[in-house]
Amino acid sequence: MKLVSALAIAAAMTLTTHTAVAQDDIPGPAEDSYIWLEEARSDKALDWVRAENERTMELIAGDPRFEEVKAEALAIYDSEDRIPYVSIRPDGLYNFWQDKQNPRGLVRRTTLASYRTDNPEWETVLDVDALATAEGREWVYKGYTCLPPEERLCMIALSDGGEDATVLREFDMATKSFVENGFVLDQKSQGGIQWLDKDTLLVSRDFGEGTLTESQYPRTTRRWKRGTPIAEAEEIWRGEESDVWSGATLLRDHTGTVHGTYAFRATSFHETEYYWQKDGEWVRLDMPLKAAPYGLIDGQLLFSTDVDWETQGTTFPADALVSVDLEQFKADPNGAAKTLVWAPEDRQTKQGAANTSESLYVSLLDNVRGRVLKFDHVDGSWVSSEIELPDNSTLDVAAASDGSDEIMYSVTDFLTPSTLYYSDGSGAPEVIKTSPSYFDATGMEVEQFEATSADGTKIPYFLVKPKGMAMDGTNPTLLTGYGGFQVPRLPSYLGSIGKIWLERGGAYILGNMRGGGEFGPGWHQSAIRENKQRTWDDFIAIAEDAIARDITSPEHLGIQGGSQGGLLVGTAFTQRPELFNAAIVQIPLFDMLRYHLIGRGASWVGEYGDPRVPEQRAWIEPYSPYQKLLEAKDYPAPFFWASTADDRTHPAHARKGAARVKELGQDYFYFEDTTGGHSGGVDNEQRAKIQALQMIYLLQRLAD
Repeated sequence: MKLVSALAIAAAMTLTTHTAVAQDDIPGPAEDSYIWLEEARSDKALDWVRAENERTMELIAGDPRFEEVKAEALAIYDSEDRIPYVSIRPDGLYNFWQDKQNPRGLVRRTTLASYRTDNPEWETVLDVDALATAEGREWVYKGYTCLPPEERLCMIALSDGGEDATVLREFDMATKSFVENGFVLDQKSQGGIQWLDKDTLLVSRDFGEGTLTESQYPRTTRRWKRGTPIAEAEEIWRGEESDVWSGATLLRDHTGTVHGTYAFRATSFHETEYYWQKDGEWVRLDMPLKAAPYGLIDGQLLFSTDVDWETQGTTFPADALVSVDLEQFKADPNGAAKTLVWAPEDRQTKQGAANTSESLYVSLLDNVRGRVLKFDHVDGSWVSSEIELPDNSTLDVAAASDGSDEIMYSVTDFLTPSTLYYSDGSGAPEVIKTSPSYFDATGMEVEQFEATSADGTKIPYFLVKPKGMAMDGTNPTLLTGYGGFQVPRLPSYLGSIGKIWLERGGAYILGNMRGGGEFGPGWHQSAIRENKQRTWDDFIAIAEDAIARDITSPEHLGIQGGSQGGLLVGTAFTQRPELFNAAIVQIPLFDMLRYHLIGRGASWVGEYGDPRVPEQRAWIEPYSPYQKLLEAKDYPAPFFWASTADDRTHPAHARKGAARVKELGQDYFYFEDTTGGHSGGVDNEQRAKIQALQMIYLLQRLAD
């Protein structure tokens, strides 16, 4: 849905305004001998990286099992019969595909009739490998934004080496070529565009001095006319430097009609101000900072709220959907009557939404199990119905058409290959694609337990057990999770983990800690900022519970997490090193006293707090893993890995962690991919290599 996609990105990148800043308290060179590793591409830092990579490859890739494990992972990633997920467009079904022959990938399309067959006929629209070769660049495809309703003209986003920052180029989907003398934004930047019409873009990018926030995200939006220099484009919106990201976006319906323009200022990571342009003026919307526009369907504008919303004599509960009549809203943005569309029951939360031409579809979690509801506005009232999909699975809307009632759903769980369902709106969804089985799940089972955290809260977790596993404390077990930013970790087909880890007798645990989104905004908000330690306590409680149940023991228990999950692992093994014998710290946050100065860390102050503010530093200092690496403790030989091209969390966090463990004279491993960005490898070969390094490390530490 157009509005959700435009505003959700902005709302997810916000920052708290700083007060009482104490810069002198931030660790500097005198206190930190590894600040030089914060220079991502300095010669000294890259020399260190090369030496560490050689050491790790010798210790792990030298294992006789490495090539076998890598081949197993690569076979799954390159599998020709995996589901080619698509987007539904006016001129066909589009897919981005990577395999052995096309490591950078193909943008390709087919028809619905062909897609239904076992071997669809694909037409290549853009060959990213050929483009990268022709231009001598490490191009990584990052998606496109097209002009509705025809969606022929698109702005293609390309990243050099996998960074979040991209360049944008106009592309014609009909001619399958870049538009001669078309729109081009060749200075890499965060941010994006929206099409106002075929000759006009709204652009939120880096325009030079004064146009970025202190988190290095755009703070302005310009209206750019075809054939004119971008430097001369009219600025229509400007936020504050203290915002993480600020900009303007369009309110457009499924026909492509533009009904007006929004603007937003993200004043904290989870708080955003919204504005509506009326009669040439920006009107601040009277709504909670933790609420946002959610979509437009059948003349009704929807809002979502993460807190109770008291308005017009009614209180709408947190996580609810609320609607207003669009025409009433345009006439009086703050006075239009509001109606409840949906409110969660106990342990329910909505996950996402999509719309067809006539209906709104919302995916829900119900005690960490999926459901999908369809909403229609009929005779002035909202009517909902549940979509007939398998129970006890993770469900999501995989694709939806703005121009018809076509919609696809993905269905998955830990042990069952993923399935794709299709409906044209006239009946129950039908299976259209099924993923092959990548591992033998015969006899394996999934159980759900609860651990008791330090404050008494019950924390659920899933255990995936291999066939014949005895509960005697000897099982090699991998515990993972996330626990931040209201992002849920849900059951999904384990694929390479199943093949490499479960088939070799390992067990797998997925934790649902506070700070995540498994049970709605309250579950998240109870473990942020001054209460962030609750997330770490929850994860440790799961580890203790698994040991108490004799699922595993400290000798055989390893932990893994990336990004915020890397911080989760870092806090766990520095606070309770005796519980673990392996710790994979991937693309992490790790030095939390300097995180606001590294990469785009300042944008996450709303989640963790600001170490420049003494009161907030007092929340962070007790758990910042980098500072908690002490001589008096023995750590479980952590494996840090990162990417040189990661311009989000930045490789400095992992580098400094590994360097500090080395200084202590303790065992450790470090690997840094030179491309790949925040998501890791940019092609399947790289992804298989990184997966093999991690799996061999776990086998060496927990199973041998």
